[in-house]
Amino acid sequence: MARYTEAVCRMCRREGQKLFLKGDRCYTQKCAMECRAYAPGMHGQNRSKTSEYGQQLREKQKAKRYYGLLENQFRNYFELAERRPGQTGENLLAILESRLDNVVYRLGFAMSRAEARQLVSHGHFTVNGRKVNIPSFLVKPGMVISLKDSSKSLEKIKANVEANAFRQPPKWLEYDANNMIAKVTAFPAREDIDLPIEEHLIVELYSK
Repeated sequence: MARYTEAVCRMCRREGQKLFLKGDRCYTQKCAMECRAYAPGMHGQNRSKTSEYGQQLREKQKAKRYYGLLENQFRNYFELAERRPGQTGENLLAILESRLDNVVYRLGFAMSRAEARQLVSHGHFTVNGRKVNIPSFLVKPGMVISLKDSSKSLEKIKANVEANAFRQPPKWLEYDANNMIAKVTAFPAREDIDLPIEEHLIVELYSK
């Protein structure tokens, strides 16, 4: 499967803000946005005014990069959001939030969505008691996500859980920290998604 293999810090610099793609490194002075807060490339420091189309494109790219998606994946999610009742932009963000790798990240088992995707791929989590190793799996209300008993002793996961102890899971997830089990109680609402994404610009871009 195709995937991005370049330095992920270039993505943050291109979008002009931290996307928190490298976990705890993003909170230190080693973060690329702390050292070079301008777009990559030889003309990165001479960026001109962005057009309306450019703003729409950048918003779409930013959303893709937050969730670690490729273009075809993102387009498929947009088409799914269009078919659902309600506002397309909010539907899109709700679908992206419902990905299993994002849920694992939101629960604090991983320091980044990329790490969460790897943990899911390695089969460390179950949904309704069955192992699921597909990061793009979409959870629904009523589903129960849990860390496998055999994975609870892994030092990396234990360190992540301890480091993320301050992080509160979103309201649509009911989390039992003692047993490392979470239940999906509702679809993600727009007010539960704290990412600085202007979804209406993405809808305008795909509506052209």
